Amino acid sequence: MSATLPACLAGFRIHLVGAKGTGVCALAELLVGAGAEVTGSDVDDTFYTDEVLAAIGVPVSPFSADNVRGGVDLVIHSKAYTAASNPELAEAEALGVPTMSYAEALGSLSASRDSSGICGVHGKTTTTALAGVMARAARLPTAVLVGSAVGAFGGRSTITMGNELLIAETCEYRRSFMAFKPRRVVLTSVEPDHQDYYPDYEAIRAAFVEYLVALPPAGTVIYCADDPGAVDAWTRAEAARPDLRGIPYGFSAPGDFGMEGYRVERERGIFKLRGFGLEWRLRVPGRHVALDAAGAVALIAAIVADRDGARRLSEDELSAMAEALESFSGSRRRSEVLGEVGGILFMDDYGHHPTAIRSTLAGLREFYPERRLVVDFMSHTCSRTRALLDEFASSFADADLLVLHRIYPSAREAPDPETTGRLLYERTVSATALAGRPSRQYYEDPLDALSFLSGELRPGDLFVTMGAGDNWKLGRALYEAGKAAAEARVKGQP
Repeated sequence: MSATLPACLAGFRIHLVGAKGTGVCALAELLVGAGAEVTGSDVDDTFYTDEVLAAIGVPVSPFSADNVRGGVDLVIHSKAYTAASNPELAEAEALGVPTMSYAEALGSLSASRDSSGICGVHGKTTTTALAGVMARAARLPTAVLVGSAVGAFGGRSTITMGNELLIAETCEYRRSFMAFKPRRVVLTSVEPDHQDYYPDYEAIRAAFVEYLVALPPAGTVIYCADDPGAVDAWTRAEAARPDLRGIPYGFSAPGDFGMEGYRVERERGIFKLRGFGLEWRLRVPGRHVALDAAGAVALIAAIVADRDGARRLSEDELSAMAEALESFSGSRRRSEVLGEVGGILFMDDYGHHPTAIRSTLAGLREFYPERRLVVDFMSHTCSRTRALLDEFASSFADADLLVLHRIYPSAREAPDPETTGRLLYERTVSATALAGRPSRQYYEDPLDALSFLSGELRPGDLFVTMGAGDNWKLGRALYEAGKAAAEARVKGQP
C-alpha cells in the first residue's frame, strides 16, 4: 500500500526497515527533527550509524513481523528489502500498513519544501556537504541530507537549520532521483557507471536528462561546464525545456562562477570566482573538490536570489561562506584523514570509478608533493570492472606503490569468473610499466597485505585505501598498529 508523508509529522509513527543504511539513517534524522516517532530494524552487524541512531533516540531491533504491529502509521524501507524477502514488509502488506521506499519518502518530503537536488556520477556527496556548511554560514532555514557522515555536521549525515528549504544528495542508480521533487538541481558530472543498470553512456545520460526535464516551470540547473557529460545533459534538457535557467560553474564556465587562478599553498587549494572579489580556500585536496565548492557557492547564490527577489550574496555572507569552506575537513571516506603516526599519513577514500581515482590521486600528489604515495585499491562490481577495465588500469599513474585485491562482490549481480581482481592487476601492471611506475602488488584479501605493508611503509609516506569495498579495514589496521607501536615505544622510555 503506497503513501505520502503528511504535512505535519508530529506524533506520526514511522518504522524504518534497514535503518542502519547511510541514507535511511540520515532520513531518520530528518524525520525525528520534524517530530515523528521513529523505530527501526536491521541486521546485528555494527555500523557507524548505530551511534547516530542511538543519539537521536531511534531504537533498532532485529527484523520481526512484531515490529510493525501495534499502531505503526508508515513503514519506510531500503530498496534492499521487499515483501518477499523481509518479514516486516510482508506483515505491513498483510495488515494494510502503508509503505514507502527511502527514495519515495525523501521525494515526498522534498515536495513539501523548496528543495534542491545535487546529482552526478562524481562529486555529489562532497558538493552537498559543502552546500550544507555554506547554507549554515549564510543562515538559510534549511535541512541538508548527505549520503555520508560529515565532520562539520557533528559526524552525522544531516543538519537542520529550519524546514523551509531542503538540500539533498540524490542518486541516479535505478533512477532513484526521479522521486525527488526539486526546484533546482546541481549536476556535477555524467559518464558511464552502474553498468548493471545503465548499459552505456547514452542510457545513463538519458536518466540525468529526464531528471532535469522534470523540474518545475523556470527551474534552475547548475551544471559543471568542465564536465562534457554534464554539458551534454544540460544542452539536451535545455532543448526540451527552453524555460529552464542554466548556471554554469567551473574553470571553463562564463559568468560569476567561472573559476580562476587555482593554486596550492601550504596544503590549501586556493581559487577565485569571477563574480566575487574574495579568495576561496580549501584544505581538502584536489581541483575536483574546488569544482564541487564552486557548484555549492552557485547553489547558495541561486537559493538566495530565488528567496529574496534576485538579491545577490552580501559581502558578510560571502565572507562567512569562505570561512566555512576553509574549515571544511571533508566527509567520511572522501579523502578522510585517519591520522598520522610514525611520519606516515593515513587516509581513506571512496573513489571507485577511474575518473574519481585519477582526480583524487592527482589532487593528493599536488597537495603532498614530498610524500611517497602508496595506494591500496579494491574494485567494486564485476560489471563496472569489466566495462572500464582499461580506464581502471591507467588511472593509478600518480601512485608510487599500488596494492590491488579481489573484486568486492555486489548482491545486485552474479560473480563473473572471467573478470577478477587478478585480471585488473595484470592489466594495471602492463599499463603502469609503460608509465615508469612498476611497483605493483596483488593480495587476494586486503588483510593479506598487512604484513607486506607493515614492512614497506616508512616515514614521509601517504597511505590511502580507495574503493567501495572493505579494504578500508586494512588502512585502519595499519594505523592502529602504528599507534600501538608508538605508544609502546613511549612507555618503554625511562
